[in-house]
Amino acid sequence: MKAIWGAYAAAAMGMAAPAIAAEGAPCQVERPAEGDLKAHAARLFPAADTARIDALLACLGDSDPAVRDRFAFTLWSEGLRGGYLTPALLRRANVRLQATLADTDDASGFRKPFAALALSEVARADRIAPFLTEAELQLLAAAGAAYLRGVGDYRGFVAGEGWRHGVAHGADLMLQLALNPRLSRADADLLLGAVAAQVAPAGGVYYVHGEPGRLARPILYLAKRPDIDDTAWSAWFKTLHPDTSERWKDAYAGDAGLAAVHNSSAFAQALYLSASETADPQIRRLAPLAVELIKALP
Repeated sequence: MKAIWGAYAAAAMGMAAPAIAAEGAPCQVERPAEGDLKAHAARLFPAADTARIDALLACLGDSDPAVRDRFAFTLWSEGLRGGYLTPALLRRANVRLQATLADTDDASGFRKPFAALALSEVARADRIAPFLTEAELQLLAAAGAAYLRGVGDYRGFVAGEGWRHGVAHGADLMLQLALNPRLSRADADLLLGAVAAQVAPAGGVYYVHGEPGRLARPILYLAKRPDIDDTAWSAWFKTLHPDTSERWKDAYAGDAGLAAVHNSSAFAQALYLSASETADPQIRRLAPLAVELIKALP
């Protein structure tokens, strides 16, 4: 599947799929002596070639949070938000980061979450100044939704290791895609399904690092779409209600049920607070559905 996806993505985008750096390889990108990453981005990116971009993206998997998060991702964000990368380099990065999402080699658990976070910046850049084709945008939505749906490492912040935060970073990518007016209804449905899959994951996972709020944000913006009507929203919320599975039969008898109640309630509350406070009638229609979800919980 990984090989098929890589070949398809490369063919669709008219380029060879770039290689992925081996896990644990040291970051080869120079850091500024003065520590000013905004100024460093203004110097680095206008002259960057594909090798330099690939090297920076490889640093997103570094085990050191100072390198991975506070340097590599922050520099990447400054570069994209400063508008310094050419469409060709952005499209290459898009392919490379999606390949990382599809890769099975992530023993430390950092590469995929930070690839998703870096892709959220790619999606944002395309929303502001479109450079992806319709097919490329669809591939990005499909890859991001598949990643979020498939997250199984629920570690958020770990002392001494920093953030992984796979669910939150996947939700951030969903948010940037949800904001894109070029996103099709079919792709919006992929996003909705991915978020729903992680609202209350199986296995007694308790969200304690703000994941429900991050999952709620793309839903709030998808609610602004005129092509998702009240009936569709009601049906989507019903998929979040307790079902006949074992964890819901006696939810207060073990971690599986307790975590499901905890996570579902936190998600519904996050949606309700935002939806009930906005003046946008499209978003406000989610508020009573969030209340229904809370009432449906045991």
